Amino acid sequence: MNIAYFLLPKSHTAYLYDDYTVRQGLEKMRYHGYAAVPVISRDGKYLGTVSEGDFLWCLLAEESGRHATRSLKELERLHVRDLLCGDNAPPVGITISMEELLTSAMNQNFVPVVDDLENFIGIITRKDIIRYFADQREPVSVTQRMRKIV
Repeated sequence: MNIAYFLLPKSHTAYLYDDYTVRQGLEKMRYHGYAAVPVISRDGKYLGTVSEGDFLWCLLAEESGRHATRSLKELERLHVRDLLCGDNAPPVGITISMEELLTSAMNQNFVPVVDDLENFIGIITRKDIIRYFADQREPVSVTQRMRKIV
């Protein structure tokens, strides 16, 4: 099965640019209501994914060993790229198999998809992956289940 069938294209996906301020990123995430969104560069390269938790940890600043909350002014000086730490949602290529896609979706709500040049082209949601595998199962009739029991 070609995974392009399940692709939600970039034009229909919420994402953040890495040069957005943390405040802009928060506003966009709040508007869309997602728990995590992809981050891309202005030239379209996939850089990682940020989550609500990343924003929450950013709000807490550590000063002299004690925690303090950052002001909105401070959030305008930080950028979304500052929140990225490793890639907890590695992207996949468009030629990946459905089984590999399922493995990628185990720990994330969506799987980012990139082309051969690492340009972000969209996402595939875990819901669509689960639906595909659920539809692949052969329905077992009540009669067949009873035969297995006896």
